[in-house]
Amino acid sequence: MTGVLVVDDSQFIRTVVGNALTDAGYDVATVSSGEDAIAFVEANEPDVITMDVEMPGMNGIDAVEHIMCRRPTPILMLSAYTERGTEATLDALERGALDVLQKPDGSGGTNIGHLTDAVVEKVEELSEASISTLALARATAAVSATERRQVTPSGGGSTVTDDGGVQTISSRRQADTPTIDTATLVDDTVLENPTVIVGASTGGPRIIEQLLTHLPVDLGAKVLIVQHMPVDFTRRLADRLDAISAYDVAEARDGDRVRAGEVLIAKGGSHLQVVNNVNGALRVRLEDGDRVHGVRPAIDVTMETAATRVNDPLCGVVLTGMGRDGAAGIRAIKRAGGYTIAQDEATSPVFGIPQQAIETGCVDEIVPAPALIDRLIDVFTTDGETDD
Repeated sequence: MTGVLVVDDSQFIRTVVGNALTDAGYDVATVSSGEDAIAFVEANEPDVITMDVEMPGMNGIDAVEHIMCRRPTPILMLSAYTERGTEATLDALERGALDVLQKPDGSGGTNIGHLTDAVVEKVEELSEASISTLALARATAAVSATERRQVTPSGGGSTVTDDGGVQTISSRRQADTPTIDTATLVDDTVLENPTVIVGASTGGPRIIEQLLTHLPVDLGAKVLIVQHMPVDFTRRLADRLDAISAYDVAEARDGDRVRAGEVLIAKGGSHLQVVNNVNGALRVRLEDGDRVHGVRPAIDVTMETAATRVNDPLCGVVLTGMGRDGAAGIRAIKRAGGYTIAQDEATSPVFGIPQQAIETGCVDEIVPAPALIDRLIDVFTTDGETDD
C-alpha cells in the first residue's frame, strides 16, 4: 500500500487531507512540524509527502531541502494564498519539491473539498514519480544547501553524499545535477524569427529555469511557456526567471506582443492563445474558457493556436508532467511544418506528458534535459535538423 505523510501545523488540514487520502486507499501518517517530518521520513520512508509551507520551528522549505538531500521523496507543497506563501513555495520547488497546490482562503470559488480532491489526484501522480530523477533532485538540493551555508571566494563548497560523507565541488554546475548544458552559436546562421513553445507540468519549473538560464540571446527566439501552476504563482515564477535569464521574462497579459529575446509565461487560470504573427512579433490573448484536460492554462491551446498562426520557424517542446495535455499541440505543430521535441523518460520526474506526445508519432526527437539547448540551437540554425 502506498504510504503518504501529511505534514501541516493545522490539525484541521491534517485531519481532512489525511481522511481523504485514507478513503482513497492510502496508508496515511500525519505530523505537525518540519522536524517531525524529517524524523518520520528517516524511520519510515513514505512514498509521497504533502508539506505545509509555513510552520513553527523548521518550515516546509528547509524540511524539503533536508529530505531531498537525505531521502529523496516526491513532495507536494500546500501553500497559503499569500505572497509570502507563494514565494516560499517557489523556493521549495527549487529545492526539490515536485508540485504545489493552494489552500483555499475562503474568498474564491474553491473550498476544502476541492483541495482534498486535488490532493488525492496529485498524490496518485506523484506516487509514479521517477526515483532516478528524484536522486538528481537530491543532488540539486544538496548543492543549493551548500551554496547558502558555505560560500568561498573561489566559489567552492561541499555537499553531503549518500553515505554521509562530504563531496567537494568547485561550483554548482560541476555537481551531479540535471543541469542543461550551456551552448553558444559559433559561425552558425540563425534562422529568422524563431519561436519556441514549451509545455510542462509536475517537475517543470526547475527544467524551465535551466533552459532559460542557458538559452543563447543571439538565437533571438520568441518563447511562450505554459507551466501548469495555480493562479498567482505564474507571476512570481516569471519574476524569478527574469532575474536569472538574459531573456526578458514576464507573465502574459491580454494583448501582449512577444518579440525576439522575450519570454511570456502563461498566466495561471487563463489559456494563452496566439492571435497573430506580424513582422516577427507574436500577439497573444488570454482566454478564460473551459478547462482543457482539466487544466487552464492548457499546453494544447497555446501550441494549436501557434501552429495556425506562426509562419516563421517553430519548435514545440513538451517536458515532464502527468496527463495528455500537449499531445494534440505537438501534433498540430508537426503538421504545420514545425519541429517537435519531447523530454526523455530518464530525466522526467513524471513521464506522462512526453509519453503521450511521443505516442502520437509526431515527435521528431526524444531528448534528455541536459541536451535541450543544443537541440534548440540545431533546430534554428542553418546546419540544424530543419535542413534535412
